[in-house]
Amino acid sequence: MKTKLITLLLIFGAFTLQAQIQTPQPSPSSKVHQSIGLSEVSVDYSRPAMRGRTIFGDLVPYGKLWRTGANMRTKFTTDSDLKIDGKELKKGTYAIFSVPNKEAWDIIFYTEYQGGGAPAELDESKVALKFSAKTNMTEHAAENFTIGFGDLADGVSGNMYIMWDKTMVMAKIETPTDEMAVKSIEKAMAGPSANDYFSAASYYRSSGKDLNKALEWASKAVEMNPDAFWMSRQKSLIQADLGDKKGAMATAKMSLAASQKAGNADYTKMNQESIAEWSK
Repeated sequence: MKTKLITLLLIFGAFTLQAQIQTPQPSPSSKVHQSIGLSEVSVDYSRPAMRGRTIFGDLVPYGKLWRTGANMRTKFTTDSDLKIDGKELKKGTYAIFSVPNKEAWDIIFYTEYQGGGAPAELDESKVALKFSAKTNMTEHAAENFTIGFGDLADGVSGNMYIMWDKTMVMAKIETPTDEMAVKSIEKAMAGPSANDYFSAASYYRSSGKDLNKALEWASKAVEMNPDAFWMSRQKSLIQADLGDKKGAMATAKMSLAASQKAGNADYTKMNQESIAEWSK
């Protein structure tokens, strides 16, 4: 029994040692993140090395779909709608595929970004964006496959570069910076929204802070959005907490009418119960 136990411990120890062995990846993973104007973009990809090999036209054949990197699919993520090469790309995450050729590459943004390589055949319904990028030759060879960003000076656009060996292709990225900035300014200049007032009033009531201030904010929320039965419901509760049952009932009736119109049974029931309680 003792011999069997020692044998099992030795086997377990061997598996544990094996699990602890770490070796470097031939194509290490990388993530590049870039702010362009008010937009945030990032690329997750792997970086294979030349290692003395001929890359384009050999390791990466011309005219064939390529995963544009190694290992898992290269992923491009944007938090806002963009224009790439003048074409629209909605915010989200995409795989970047390409078809390299001597004179130009086809660059493809594909909605199915999970997976270990390029599909045998593209599903055109999943092609979010496709364009041609002219091939440029560089003076110095890039040992590792590289994706990066540059030319960001104007704050509304930038270029994405794809480089390996002495080959480089470029894609211009344009962001809705002006539109986003104007909306931000207009929102700030207009003051708090109904939701802002509602959230502040709800927090003040739930945390036992100044109920008069909470009522002021709740009243502004209801004034700005009278059909929002959840806002008028919150105002009625604050009024009741302040001892104003008459005012609470009037507001609850307003919330009741709005909730009935919206077909919300939960708020209808809550308002009916509160009105009955406060009328005693």
